[in-house]
Amino acid sequence: MKKKLVAIAVAGLLAAPLAHAQTANVTIYGRINMDLDFISSSQDSSLGKIQRVSSNASRIGFRGTESLGGGLNAIFQIESQFQGDGAYALGTSKPGLLGSRDTWLGLSGNWGAVKLGHMLTPYDAIQPIFGNAPNGGPVTILSTGGLWGQWNQSNANGGFGQRLENAIRYDSPKVAGIQGMLQYSTKEMASNNGWNGGLGLFYDNAGLQVATAYETNQGYRATDRNDHAVTIAAAYKFGAFRPAAVYEYIKYEVAGGSLKRHMYGASLTMDLGPGKLYGAILLADKGKGAAGSSVGNIREGKDTGATMYNLSYTYDLSKRTSAYVGYVYIDNKDNATYTFGMNGNAGVKPGLTQQGLILGAVHNF
Repeated sequence: MKKKLVAIAVAGLLAAPLAHAQTANVTIYGRINMDLDFISSSQDSSLGKIQRVSSNASRIGFRGTESLGGGLNAIFQIESQFQGDGAYALGTSKPGLLGSRDTWLGLSGNWGAVKLGHMLTPYDAIQPIFGNAPNGGPVTILSTGGLWGQWNQSNANGGFGQRLENAIRYDSPKVAGIQGMLQYSTKEMASNNGWNGGLGLFYDNAGLQVATAYETNQGYRATDRNDHAVTIAAAYKFGAFRPAAVYEYIKYEVAGGSLKRHMYGASLTMDLGPGKLYGAILLADKGKGAAGSSVGNIREGKDTGATMYNLSYTYDLSKRTSAYVGYVYIDNKDNATYTFGMNGNAGVKPGLTQQGLILGAVHNF
């Protein structure tokens, strides 16, 4: 009898925190994305041939909601990145910190949601419409961010669509497939108190997706330097095919005037057997504007454009686990210095050609 009472008491103690968690409606989620990279570069022995295991934005997170009554909810998310390959020495220590990815607290209702914290801008949300749809692609060397938006550059070096601190964001409810996003972030530095503003408009209905996003960095690179970018993407799913297109215009304020660049892309996602085949081509035009100017990988002058070719196949092993293989090729013109959108190489010399083959798997939980 005593043993039964003890067992009941222990069960009650264990059940108490579980019942509390259910009341709070907290979800634990995450992703482990690992691959083998085989990279080669032309004209530069310092980069040479690289073989490595990469952890591609692997993360674990907690999100939840609490009803406050009257249709109002308190919402939160704490998301952290971890290095599945253990290679912290290759990058910043920040990915190992709690809340290093999108982390916020907010309120939601039938009017939409407002959040305060550290999060990606609306400019990033447009990426999946053009492509990278198969699992693994957006956060590997296959990322179209090598040319699109300078995703491999910080805001202080001309990048767009980054994860920004000190942010406030509003997402509208979806009405007839239409949703709007608006975000404001401050740099919060005494020497250069710049700010970032972004907005996006998205339409998703009956297989058609169309979106546009605008972002500006005011005083991020320097107190008197403002940057602007606008992008438009569209895709349509019919049967086993999903073609898509993207256009981007970037303008930087530089000494002596401005630096401008156009980028164009086309992609096709196709159901093939039990998986998806994805192919894309992106063309970055040469930079135009103040002579000799450059910001990040965008440079003024002749032969400063580049072309990226992307091909991958994703095989779903289950609803949560996928395997993928992919190939990417970046063809820089003689004076261009573009590199991979994720896990790229610093100090790429003008005219360098890079290519990479990856074999990977991703598990969502």
